[in-house]
Amino acid sequence: MTAVAARAGASQREEMARWTAELHGVITAMFESLDGSSLVESVWERTGGGGGQSRLLADGRVFEKAGVNRALVEGPLPPEAAVRLGVHLSAGSTPHFFATGVSVVAHPRSPKVPTVHLNVRYFELSDAEGNLRDAWYGGGMDLTPMHPISEDARHFHGVLKRACDGFNPAIYPEYKARCDAYFRNPHRDNEARGVGGIFFDHVRPTEQPFGMDAATLHRFVDRVGRLLESAYAPLVREHRDEPYTERDRALQLFRRARYVEFNLLHDRGTLFGLQTGARTESVLMSLPPVAAWPAPTPVQPGSIEAALAAMLVPQDWVAGG
Repeated sequence: MTAVAARAGASQREEMARWTAELHGVITAMFESLDGSSLVESVWERTGGGGGQSRLLADGRVFEKAGVNRALVEGPLPPEAAVRLGVHLSAGSTPHFFATGVSVVAHPRSPKVPTVHLNVRYFELSDAEGNLRDAWYGGGMDLTPMHPISEDARHFHGVLKRACDGFNPAIYPEYKARCDAYFRNPHRDNEARGVGGIFFDHVRPTEQPFGMDAATLHRFVDRVGRLLESAYAPLVREHRDEPYTERDRALQLFRRARYVEFNLLHDRGTLFGLQTGARTESVLMSLPPVAAWPAPTPVQPGSIEAALAAMLVPQDWVAGG
């Protein structure tokens, strides 16, 4: 790679840093508007290079916990992280990585308001001489209802589909299928974490089948990063003041436990953050403040538990849309 190409990689990193900083601010403002409370920021540095800003809303009016984190980390890529990323290393080589992204998880107080997760990220690999060797995007967003409200899933998926269709109608079904396959607990009979959304990783302009060049691909990922206002905020406003029962709360805590199990046992982002030395509290910000593992009981036909379980079966939420 030429010196010009190497400098272009550095310029790209600066652009990506500005991009995630802007998204971080936009999403923070949305959650503060929804809750009426301010997110508290913690700035951290990573040994080896980089750091981040973690913004947390705890014990708010609407959200028991909501985290909006931004990371910008770099340094030698640990071998265990390289293996998980599918990076093929030559003997004795240690690539340098650069990664920046925004991660969001919100656990509402009311069981009627679903939990949401969003992540967008950019990743680069360079060789020992600093030459850019690979770069890709990843991200997505998904919804985890704690109460069986099918209309919420239809709204959420409808917004995602329309956004994807603006780039290529083939994107939504492909990335929805990836999301349905990924957010599952294999140790729980492959039970889904929620009603899904879209998920993508290792997406490069030269390899994805949707006809997006580098600039278009970046616009697509940026669009995903800004979808919470239209896909999720309306659900919060609709349900945040609705009454709920102790049974509703018990179901919420049970479903949160399954959320915890996925994030600790199977989530790639959690494992990558821990393997690369990111701030532990930021990596684990996705965990709810309260969850419950009650004794197993049979699900009764016609119950809210049965209705919610039926929603977790992957399905076409925008049929005819």
